[in-house]
Amino acid sequence: MEKRRLGQSDLWVSPLGFGGIPIQRVSQTEADGLLRLAVEKGINFIDTARGYTDSEEKIGVGLKGIRQKVILATKSMARTGAGMTADIERSLRNFQTDWIDLYQLHNVRTVAEWAELTAPGGGLEALEKAQEAGKIRYIGITAHLPEMLLRIIKEYSFVSVQFPYNYIEQENRQELLEEIKRQGLGTIIMKPLAGGALRQAGPALRFLLQKSFSVIIPGMDSREQIEDNSAQLSQMFSDQDVEALEIEKGELGQDFCRRCEYCLPCTVGINIPGLFLLEGYYQRYKLTQWSLERYQGTPIKADNCTDCGECETRCPYQLSIREKLKKVHALLSREK
Repeated sequence: MEKRRLGQSDLWVSPLGFGGIPIQRVSQTEADGLLRLAVEKGINFIDTARGYTDSEEKIGVGLKGIRQKVILATKSMARTGAGMTADIERSLRNFQTDWIDLYQLHNVRTVAEWAELTAPGGGLEALEKAQEAGKIRYIGITAHLPEMLLRIIKEYSFVSVQFPYNYIEQENRQELLEEIKRQGLGTIIMKPLAGGALRQAGPALRFLLQKSFSVIIPGMDSREQIEDNSAQLSQMFSDQDVEALEIEKGELGQDFCRRCEYCLPCTVGINIPGLFLLEGYYQRYKLTQWSLERYQGTPIKADNCTDCGECETRCPYQLSIREKLKKVHALLSREK
C-alpha cells in the first residue's frame, strides 16, 4: 500500500487508517483478527483514544508481536499536566508498549480549554516532557470546530491535525486547509462517512483518497469493512460517485448526528447517539420494523430526558439534542 508522510515527521502512514472507536463493540478475539487483517492489507496507522473505553487495551493485545509494524496514535481529554501524565502512562500500559508514535490533545473546543492546556503545568507541557523522555514521539491535536483549530495551530507547532472532513462537511474549512498546507502539517481525517450518516462508503472514501490528506480513519469493526475499504485504494473517484453522494447530501442536510459521542454520558443514561442511529435506520435505511422493535427494547428511552441541556453544551455541532430526542420518541414509540 502507498505510504504518505505525516507532516514533517519521519512517520510514513497508509492513506487508509484504522479508526478505533467501533472496536469497543467487539470481543478481544474479534479485535485480534481485525487488527491482523488490517496490517495484512497494508494498513499501518491505528488511531484510538483514552476515552474509548477498552479500545486501547484491545489494540494492545491485538498487536502483540506486530507492534513494530504499525504507527500507534491515541489522544487524551486531560487538560492539566497531572491528568495528561496519568493518561500517557495509562496508554503505555494499555498498549503494552514502550512508546506511542503520536499523542494528541483530544477535541479542544474552547479558548478556555486551550488556555488551560498551554498554562504552566498544563497538559501540553506534560506532553512535551513525555516526548523528551521518549515515551511519545510526536504531538498532535484533534478538534471538531475548524475555527478553533485554525486559531490553535497558529499558536503552536504540532506535527498533525485531526478533524472531520467528508463529502457533506466541507464548508468553512478553506482557511484551515490553507494554514495546514502553509505549515506542512499532517492531516488525519476523522468522520469520513459523517459518523455513519453516509451509507455508501465506497464513493465517500474514494472522494477523500483522491485528495492529499495524510490518512483517513474510518471506524471498522468487521472483516468485510476492512476488505471493502481497502479495495477503494485501487479505484478512481468518478462522476457516478459524485451523483450518488450528491443525492445523499441532499437527503441529509447539516442537522444530523455524527455519532462522535461527546454528548455522553447523559445524566439519566440515555444512549443519545444510539437512538439517533435507530432514527436513521428508520428514516434512511427504511428498516422500519427493526427500528421500532429495537427502540421498544431500549431500557432508557428518549422520553426519559429531563431537559437539563447538559448534552447540548458538549455537542461540537450545536445540535438541538433535546428537541431531536422528542422527535425520536414520537417517531419510534408508535405501535409496531
